[in-house]
Amino acid sequence: MGFCKLVIALGGNALQEPNTPATAEAQLKVIKKTCEYIADISCKGYELLIVHGNGPQVGRILLASEAANSVTPVMPLDVCSAMSQGYIGYHIQQSLRKALDKRKKKVPVVTLITQAVVDKNDLAFKNPTKPIGTFYSEEEAEKIKKKKVM
Repeated sequence: MGFCKLVIALGGNALQEPNTPATAEAQLKVIKKTCEYIADISCKGYELLIVHGNGPQVGRILLASEAANSVTPVMPLDVCSAMSQGYIGYHIQQSLRKALDKRKKKVPVVTLITQAVVDKNDLAFKNPTKPIGTFYSEEEAEKIKKKKVM
């Protein structure tokens, strides 16, 4: 019998424990623990595909980019999303590889960056439900807009 295939979805908020600092180190600690469980599942004969969210992480990257805008250009959202996918994938790949090595399970562990095509005319943009990045008051938004025009 071949391997059974299983998709494991980790939400962006599930990668960070509540009431912990929003740091890469804190995220890595949670991912290491999660990957111990995932390695156990792999050892039961499953071929795994792990997918993850990245809302809080891409939001932090956007904030950092915006905060540094006086010394370097702000990165566009798609680039920030790829950056967050890269470091989250790196943490998962590194942690899962170590967890599998402890169990002497030799299977490839790889990270893939994905792209999403977004239609700027999508009706969902009229009623957004999942914010990314900073919220600005109308006054703050106007100041930012004026700065960008200059």
